[in-house]
Amino acid sequence: MQQLDKKTTWRVLIASLVGSSIEWFDYFLYGTMAALVFNQLFFVNEDPTVGLLLAYASFALSFFIRPFGGIIFSHIGDRIGRKKTLVLTLSLMGAATIAMGILPTYQAIGVAAPIILITLRLIQGLGIGGEWGGALLLATEYAPPERRGFFGSIPQMGVTIGMVIGTLALWIMSLLPEQQFMTWGWRVPFILSALLVIFGLWIRKGIDETPEFKKVKEKGEIPKLPIADTLRYYWKEVLITIGAKVVETAPFYIFSTFIVSYGTSTLGFSRSAVLGAVMVSTVITTILIPIMGSLSDRVGRKKMYIVGTLAMMAFAFPYFWMIHQGSVLMLVVATIIGLGIIWAPITAVLGTMFSEIFDAKVRYTGVSLGYQIGAAVAGGTAPLVATALLASFDNSYVPVALYIMFTALVSLIAIWAVKSRVEQTVMTGKISSAK
Repeated sequence: MQQLDKKTTWRVLIASLVGSSIEWFDYFLYGTMAALVFNQLFFVNEDPTVGLLLAYASFALSFFIRPFGGIIFSHIGDRIGRKKTLVLTLSLMGAATIAMGILPTYQAIGVAAPIILITLRLIQGLGIGGEWGGALLLATEYAPPERRGFFGSIPQMGVTIGMVIGTLALWIMSLLPEQQFMTWGWRVPFILSALLVIFGLWIRKGIDETPEFKKVKEKGEIPKLPIADTLRYYWKEVLITIGAKVVETAPFYIFSTFIVSYGTSTLGFSRSAVLGAVMVSTVITTILIPIMGSLSDRVGRKKMYIVGTLAMMAFAFPYFWMIHQGSVLMLVVATIIGLGIIWAPITAVLGTMFSEIFDAKVRYTGVSLGYQIGAAVAGGTAPLVATALLASFDNSYVPVALYIMFTALVSLIAIWAVKSRVEQTVMTGKISSAK
């Protein structure tokens, strides 16, 4: 692969990062609003717990549409190109988010409000289903082999950067009096996301198609139906990515989304204290992700992933013990350890590791399908599962901690399969640079 000049390198990295950041800003904005606003303004119920469960269910629902978004847009990405697909996904996601900001509430239009909100949420899910795979491949398919881990970690920073921007926007709006926040303040971040979308589309305009996709096109190897080839020849790799995704996504939503409602309603923390803890933690993990990605180029992706997964398993019970002490400081420290430090090596290497076990001609489809199914199974359901476990076990956090440990175990089994599978693919010549 030819060496990239510094200007091209920066353009590629920024283009892969900015779209991912915008997508996840929109996405996490909904997750937090589900806990603070939507349960009162859209999913109205006499029982507050039922309203919260309905709001979380709408949050989880879009995760199940994400694999379909992955299939649709990865088909376009594997046949037409990564760049054009990324423009489509960003536009779709942005339009849905802006529409949420101007949507009338249940009090204004009745049951149509939650129906329209869910529809917009599904559109968001379609967009993010195709965005992540494209952003990842934009980075890794331009990357020099010896720096693939670093390049692949950059779009992963978009998850936390988007969350920092979203959390900061909500924190500023939460300074408003409660009545003003519930009336119009919560709408502002949704509407202002239009500026981010415009910037994202502009920054991607000057990026050329990835070198690896160009090679596939020149060789005439573009598949007629990428999903069929993926399921026929790479179904084991898809299962591996689903399992490996579990520990990266479920604990993340426990630490970042579920804690918002749990910390405020059950533990008595202020909304600003919980949001502040999450924001500080995401800033720390944003800094650590590229460091961990670069380190994986030297020590290997799997070793770093295993260390992070074992640490996640070990921290499940200490995390809940710490936040139950009633101290804001302990809340912040616990969130920093779980979300800011332990999670960083897992997410930093995940995308690169996935891209290395699929052939370029079906890579967009393979990584998107496995990643999005894993997110649907374990990510969107995590706040819902945690809330249901609390309700079923008299607000005991023990089942939730065991749930986190279970997700780590599932991913440890998957990562063992990654090791044997990568070795096999190297021997069969499917890929040449897996670590």
